Amino acid sequence: MTVQPHPNSTQWRKSSYSNGSGGECVEVAVPAHGGVVPMRDTKAGPGGQVLVFPAPQWRHFVAAVRSGSFER
Repeated sequence: MTVQPHPNSTQWRKSSYSNGSGGECVEVAVPAHGGVVPMRDTKAGPGGQVLVFPAPQWRHFVAAVRSGSFER
C-alpha cells in the first residue's frame, strides 16, 4: 500500500538533526498515515517527492539513529 499525503493538508515535523541553514532538512508527517511514515526533503519544496516507510521499520531506524549506530 502506498500513501501519498497531500503536502498542504499534512502536518510536517522537521528533524532535530536538520541544520538551520537551509541545507539538510528532512521532515516527517505527523501523525503517521495508515501504518506508514511519510518523509520528505524540504529542499525539493512542499510539492517534492515523498518517501514512505512502514511504521515499524521507521521506529527501528529512529532507534538506531538515537543510539549512534550511524555516527562516523
